[in-house]
Amino acid sequence: MFIAGANSPIKNTSYKVVLPFYGYAALSFLVATILLFNNTSAFTQHYFSPHTLAITHTMALGWGTMIILGASHQLFPVMIEGKLHSNFLAYLSFFFAAVGIPFLVTAFYKFDMSFIAQTGAVLINLAVLCYLANLWLSIANSKSKNIHAIFAFTAVLWLFTTTLLGLLLIWNFTTHIFSEGSLYFLSLHAHLGIIGWFLLMIMGVGSRLIPMFLISKYENKKMLWWIYSLINVGLISFIFIFLSSLKTQLYFVPIVLVGIGVVLFGIFIYRSYAQRIRKKVDGQVKMSLLSVVLVVVPIIILAIIILLFATLSNIQLVLLYGFTIFFGWITTIILGMTFKTLPFIIWNKVYSSIAGIGKTPNPKELFSSRIFMANGVTYLIGFIIFGLGIIQSSVLILNIGSIFLLITAVLYNFNVFKILFHKA
Repeated sequence: MFIAGANSPIKNTSYKVVLPFYGYAALSFLVATILLFNNTSAFTQHYFSPHTLAITHTMALGWGTMIILGASHQLFPVMIEGKLHSNFLAYLSFFFAAVGIPFLVTAFYKFDMSFIAQTGAVLINLAVLCYLANLWLSIANSKSKNIHAIFAFTAVLWLFTTTLLGLLLIWNFTTHIFSEGSLYFLSLHAHLGIIGWFLLMIMGVGSRLIPMFLISKYENKKMLWWIYSLINVGLISFIFIFLSSLKTQLYFVPIVLVGIGVVLFGIFIYRSYAQRIRKKVDGQVKMSLLSVVLVVVPIIILAIIILLFATLSNIQLVLLYGFTIFFGWITTIILGMTFKTLPFIIWNKVYSSIAGIGKTPNPKELFSSRIFMANGVTYLIGFIIFGLGIIQSSVLILNIGSIFLLITAVLYNFNVFKILFHKA
């Protein structure tokens, strides 16, 4: 979902800004899988349990959000055909998030919603505000706006809405800000982040990058505007239904709207693939294409939950729903796109000044292709087995699945840090 190529017009975003986010995200993925391995029994219990909350927020904030924040500091200037307003704001965003996330995850793990949790939530909101201000000022100074940039900026607005609500929910444990308990608002908080932040951002950026990596001739801005409208209207309708306490069956309205948006996005990517100039597709892009397919899985599960149970009372399906989002769709696209983008950033750092003077390696030679392929195999095995373990409520199956996911994280970290520490 991110780019920094050898011929990139990006000049002002230093690699020093971007690389810490990649490293932090990789380590967060490793921490999440370690927590998963040590607490598999949590996935046989209620989804609002301390260990499940800790793992979920490690994946959502430390893994998914951090890598998007970092990489988009390189990508966003490409979208607006301008400059990133401030490297300093980018550094601040990293610092606040890097400190705030461990605070919040530790508080969830111990289920202590007092000072540590509140401090972590405040720091995370400060990180998002720095990021939001940086993007806003970058747009204001730019002469070009396009649908991809609008996707990305709208996603950040939803991210801030998500983190602000999360902050209020943490304070609600001790101060009673809302008339209802924090658990009541969990679904609203989660879907603001899942649909507004992750789905909208990944669609906006993916519709720019995947066709570019495929060297595709396909372009359809009208379809992208339809996708943008359907996702946002679907999310707004979900908020209205939730706050109005209307019948659960009405949630099919946002599900259908978002579902149509996802299908249109799939059609957009398929047509980009069909009209590609580069016929040979590498493993990294194949992994990203798989993530486009996996985005449908959580929608189907959610529809089944509402259709069969009319409430979120089936614990296994709710846990499976969350697992397929964070360990499925989001993880798949990151596993693929990391190795399409990070090698170019390091290549620019190490070799751009001597390119043309002597022989230099290709960016894809900066990491191990064998380990990347093994990474994909262990991931798919772990994802499928752990998902079956959730359905069966079997700790044994969950343990087996978690081992494969832990191996995935170890292999991923090996390749990422092999790239990060590459020397000429």
